[in-house]
Amino acid sequence: MSVRLYIGNLPKELERQELAAVFEEYGDAVTTKVITDRKTGKCRGFGFVTVKSDEEADQIIEKFNGYVLKESPLKIEKANPRAKGEGEGNEASSNTPSNSRRKGKAKKSGGDNEAVQPDPRWAQELEKLKELLAAQTTNS
Repeated sequence: MSVRLYIGNLPKELERQELAAVFEEYGDAVTTKVITDRKTGKCRGFGFVTVKSDEEADQIIEKFNGYVLKESPLKIEKANPRAKGEGEGNEASSNTPSNSRRKGKAKKSGGDNEAVQPDPRWAQELEKLKELLAAQTTNS
């Protein structure tokens, strides 16, 4: 099963080969795609990396999230899966985590009382903070 990673905050002057060079240590196990503007041909500021397993995806996120490429710190996270029937042209609007968050907020403003779940990558840290806060309020 392959896993797609969203790569955000890419510099505007970036070619696919330059992004691929960042992940070259993973060899052929990684494929890269830079999303470009149709009119200018320049990078739109994000792209995708596809890896073969969740373990590789987690390693890449841990190692390269915040990695500085051409003075831009990269933002890497797992991409949301595409909905069936979505073509290549809709990729930017459907897969980027920031757009999916906006969609989620719009749904919640309609009166939906569904609880927001924390990012599982930070769940342990969140629990520690909750414990510290609870300890502070009982001591005061």
